[in-house]
Amino acid sequence: MAVNLEADSKLMRDNMHPATLNAGPVAKTARADRADVKVSYEFFPPKNEKMETALWDSIRKLELHNPDFVSVTYGAGGSTRERTHRTVSRMVQETNLRPAAHLTCVGSDVSEINEIANDYWDSGVRHIVALRGDPPEGIGRRYVPHAKGFAYGSDLVAGLKKVADFEVSVSAYPERHPESPSWDAELDNLKRKVDAGATRAITQFFFEAETFLRFQDRVQAAGIDIPIVPGLMLQPNFQGLKRMSDMCGVRVPEWYAFLFEGLNEDPETRNLLTSSLALELTASLFDAGVRHFHLYTLNRAGLAVSVSRILGRHSLKRIKE
Repeated sequence: MAVNLEADSKLMRDNMHPATLNAGPVAKTARADRADVKVSYEFFPPKNEKMETALWDSIRKLELHNPDFVSVTYGAGGSTRERTHRTVSRMVQETNLRPAAHLTCVGSDVSEINEIANDYWDSGVRHIVALRGDPPEGIGRRYVPHAKGFAYGSDLVAGLKKVADFEVSVSAYPERHPESPSWDAELDNLKRKVDAGATRAITQFFFEAETFLRFQDRVQAAGIDIPIVPGLMLQPNFQGLKRMSDMCGVRVPEWYAFLFEGLNEDPETRNLLTSSLALELTASLFDAGVRHFHLYTLNRAGLAVSVSRILGRHSLKRIKE
């Protein structure tokens, strides 16, 4: 029997008690018209067979929510090059997803990057997430461009556009890149990537809606007019999240850290808290007019499904047979 989830959802909303109109941000978002909402997901390539099975279980579940696209990361210095390519190629062959492959400047010369890009195009990939990349020694170490490579993200974007007519997404930093000396420098760098051909920017994760909205205002004031898509981190392991935040220059609010205090041995409560906080952040951004959300899934479907559902992603899109 065919099920029209969108129609059923609309009927349910239309018959809600008027008092629900004064509900919190999550309930308001669930009741709102979300026809123009887009959701995208990020995955990382698996290291072993067990991780690959878990990844593809998540991909199959999240495909049902009809994302705008999905991206697959690229390890430092190109360390996951083959695994990234294999994962993205399989997505093209076996799913209805629109995969975007991450690609960085680090560790490859121009001819190698062009070869990788051509391989992606020949595999049916039409979208690249172009990044400068972190030094092979790790975040915080001095970045030195490859002598015969693309020096920065803007150079990589321009190079990719010469290879083929890729859709190109780039990075953006609501709290500035850790190496950026000023907001003027930060925005100039983003503008160079846009001028080179970038079609959207996906942000580093953050914890409060105001952080993103202030950044969005700065971008608009600088005359940058591509979509700025908020990246939302779905990480219930607070210690791991804190390490990532410290490396990336992302401020963890005191109130957020306090909520997870003493929960190292309580993964169930951490998971519930993470879901609640992610839903509230999503709803606050939606209320401010944001309509595209990029979810850092960490290859786990559960929290991403929760966020997707309040954004109206209930599509029963079929997986390729």
